[in-house]
Parts: sequence; C-alpha cells; structure tokens
Amino acid sequence: MGNSKTSFRHDSLQDAKTLKSLLSSLSKGFSKGELTLSDDDDELVLETGELMNLRIKAEREDGRCVFSLRVTWADPAEAPHAKGTPRIDV
Repeated sequence: MGNSKTSFRHDSLQDAKTLKSLLSSLSKGFSKGELTLSDDDDELVLETGELMNLRIKAEREDGRCVFSLRVTWADPAEAPHAKGTPRIDV
C-alpha cells in the first residue's frame, strides 16, 4: 500500500440518505477487500482481512439513541508474529 497514515476520524451531522450511501460504500469496500476512508482533510486506506471481529451495540437512554458498529481484524500487510512451538512441561 505504501500509505503511512495510521488513523482517520470524522464527526459530522448527516441525514439518513447520506448514512445509507456511506454504509453501502463500506459494504462495497469490504467486498473488494479495501476500504478508503476520506474527507476534505484526511485519507486512510485499509486492506480488509479474511476473518473479522464484529461488535454491534445499541442503546436508548435519556432521550438519546446510540448505535455503534465496530469491525476489527489483523492487518494483512503486517507479518504475523511468530509465537514459536508450544511446550508442556510435566
């Protein structure tokens, strides 16, 4: 990839139609194996993994609703850390 940027964050107020479009773009990125996240200030490209951890969380409290979707995976561009052979001492 050659992309040295390591983080991306964006906060804004959007309507449901825009959110649907962004979620559709995420779906396409997962399908092709690469996510490109950007706005006027930043860009981050992530190669997706074969297996990913998924966490969905939702709550309603004090007149406010929150929905969060978290996806994590091992970076395919990073070499896996060799753990060596396990041993059992008796």
